[in-house]
Amino acid sequence: MVLVKKSIRCLSNSYKSFIKIWLRRKTSLSPIDGKPSRPKQTQQESVVDDKAGNHTNGIRGMGLNADTLREKTIMMRSRLGCCLCRHRSLGNSRIPSNSMASTSRNNSINRKRKDKLTRSKSVESFDDFGPAPFSLNTSGSFKMPPPMPSRSGSTRKNGAPIMYSNSSGMLKQPPIEKNLECTLEELCYGCTKKIMITRDVFADTGSMVQEEEQLTINVEPGWKKGTKVTFEGKGNMRPNAYQEDIVVHISEKAHQFFKREGDDLELCLEIPLIQALTGCTISVPLLGGEHMSLTVDDVIYPGYQKIVTDQGMSISGESGKRGDLRITFLVEFPTHLTDNQRSDAFGILQHSC
Repeated sequence: MVLVKKSIRCLSNSYKSFIKIWLRRKTSLSPIDGKPSRPKQTQQESVVDDKAGNHTNGIRGMGLNADTLREKTIMMRSRLGCCLCRHRSLGNSRIPSNSMASTSRNNSINRKRKDKLTRSKSVESFDDFGPAPFSLNTSGSFKMPPPMPSRSGSTRKNGAPIMYSNSSGMLKQPPIEKNLECTLEELCYGCTKKIMITRDVFADTGSMVQEEEQLTINVEPGWKKGTKVTFEGKGNMRPNAYQEDIVVHISEKAHQFFKREGDDLELCLEIPLIQALTGCTISVPLLGGEHMSLTVDDVIYPGYQKIVTDQGMSISGESGKRGDLRITFLVEFPTHLTDNQRSDAFGILQHSC
């Protein structure tokens, strides 16, 4: 359709030129009063064909009759029909080829736009579930993001220590852990413990040397095993890193008589069968080396328990308060009895149960 419009426009321009030249020549050859007459002025207007209903560009001349104009119009229509037939017959001319080239170029552009839209949608789908694990660079290929520092744990799966970093760019090394054993007496009453450490430091010359330092730990009454004491910046020096910390873990030494259960102490005492049956007064050891007298009038059976208040461990954060001492009795039975002893024991105990 575009080709037909262009052809009609070209033929209309040619038709206008041809009519102008013809009128100029005719007026110049027709003498009026012995002088060449000037070309008569014409006015261009749109002429409507009554039969086809199409608009054509015509010339309404003041010196042309209707027959002449009709002949010229028929001649120009015949020329236009020949031109259109000639263009239709050229099926593989340059104009269709240009149209095909532009069509293929448009298809290529549309294909590229579609690919970009598909890539953008694929990246947006990852954003719905969280931060994208990869992004697109300028060439359209995928690039992986830099590894993020770990925030949990101090070692990786392969056992290598994790370096902690901050906004200043200095690395934070994992702390050095040490163990400090304390007796129940030290944890109950409190004490002062000292440990000697050796660390690597930089000398004035820039070389690495070792130095020793004695650290003091004030053990407070009521501390339990697992309590941590941290000494910041007392560990080794490393390039481009903060000085390491030292963490001391408190542990309990096993006691000869007592066993700790929270804030209470447990003690086991063994007494002979005669005292268990008849009652007794026994000496009970206390934490710190002291003893106390305990009188028991009940019949003591295996597993019998006696509670002594305020003789356990000190309670942390509550000055002057202590737990309980739980005494569990074990009865010692004789390993051999004579016949007379058995008969006497039978006569005494037969009505007791």
